[in-house]
Amino acid sequence: MAKNEYRIYVVELSKRVFTENRKFREANPQFNGVLECLYVGMTSKTPKERFLQHKTGHRNKKGYKISANIVEKYGSYLRPSLYNHIDPISTRAEALKMEETLALELRRQRYAVWFN
Repeated sequence: MAKNEYRIYVVELSKRVFTENRKFREANPQFNGVLECLYVGMTSKTPKERFLQHKTGHRNKKGYKISANIVEKYGSYLRPSLYNHIDPISTRAEALKMEETLALELRRQRYAVWFN
């Protein structure tokens, strides 16, 4: 992957997130409990590298935590079938927009989804 390319990725979350996290539940009133709970993100790393950062509570060089608490606590595994069709994106702004677009599309399909 080229230096300035971004990838969109999807992590399946434990369904416990829906019962234990009020903000997640409020963000997903369409969820009927049938499909999965998901986290959609974007990264300049590989999705696998980024997932491992989330799960280990990774911090940057300045000591700031850069992992999502929701993935660290509830993340189960990557769901490549939900993001492999999306080509690498050249700008951060475009990647953020695609992250939101995919997240909202998955919500329309009745998944429960969190994104930043």
